[in-house]
Amino acid sequence: MKISTKGRYGLMLLVDLAEQQSDQPISLKSIAERNNLSEHYLEQLIAPLRNGGFVRSIRGAYGGYVLARHPREIVIEDVLLALEGPITIVDEEIDDGLQVLWDRLREAIHDVLSSMTLQDLVELRQGSSQGYMYYI
Repeated sequence: MKISTKGRYGLMLLVDLAEQQSDQPISLKSIAERNNLSEHYLEQLIAPLRNGGFVRSIRGAYGGYVLARHPREIVIEDVLLALEGPITIVDEEIDDGLQVLWDRLREAIHDVLSSMTLQDLVELRQGSSQGYMYYI
């Protein structure tokens, strides 16, 4: 199983918005520059994030994006489902005698992703600047 750049960049976009913690909208250009990401690619991610209720857009000369909810209310599993679709371990259920293994792996991944919020990622990323491992 591999999370694509869609999921990784989408989480980075949301973490950046959460770190800014401002009522002022933030442009995708500034997010892209701060995180060394493609602005064009971020533009493709914003629609599913907006449709999922994670961000709101603000129009106008000083427009951009803000989080639609507090970072503690945004569950990582929900973000990845909006961006990636269902997360699977194997492409199909086959009778290979290992279904229990696949089920346990799927459950373990679900447990981690459903227990972490955007706020947790912000705190992990801020901790990385103090010598901790960077998790995104």
